[in-house]
Amino acid sequence: MSSPTPRRPDDLAQLLTRAERLAARRLQGVLEAEGCSLDAWRVLASLSDGEGHHMTGLAEAAFLPPPTLTKLVDQLVDQNLVHRRADPFDRRRILAHLTPRGQEYWQRLDRAVRAGRLSLGEGDDDLLRSLLGRLTASLEDPAHV
Repeated sequence: MSSPTPRRPDDLAQLLTRAERLAARRLQGVLEAEGCSLDAWRVLASLSDGEGHHMTGLAEAAFLPPPTLTKLVDQLVDQNLVHRRADPFDRRRILAHLTPRGQEYWQRLDRAVRAGRLSLGEGDDDLLRSLLGRLTASLEDPAHV
């Protein structure tokens, strides 16, 4: 009986996990200086488009279970960064939006994050973004299972 092949340090899953954790740690340091958590930043980033989002979509975008998202949005409402409004097309659903104070806070966070962002160099940022987008789309496609 042969033993399983040991993981190589360059295994794609290992590299993706390590890169994500290092990037999140760097981002978290920038956000903490602004008084924001990584989860709150993800929610604010989703809401920054000004369109309003349902809680289900926000939970998916922030990678949070719905009860955790609800608590976080409650905190953001208490800080007057987010407000809730009934969906005009389905009054049973609630949309979350940034308040004017939330828009200002988001802009400050966005500037800080952009200033602290590591660049891979000429064209490599776009290449990485494109490759990760393709990988994500492939992983989400049930035909590729």
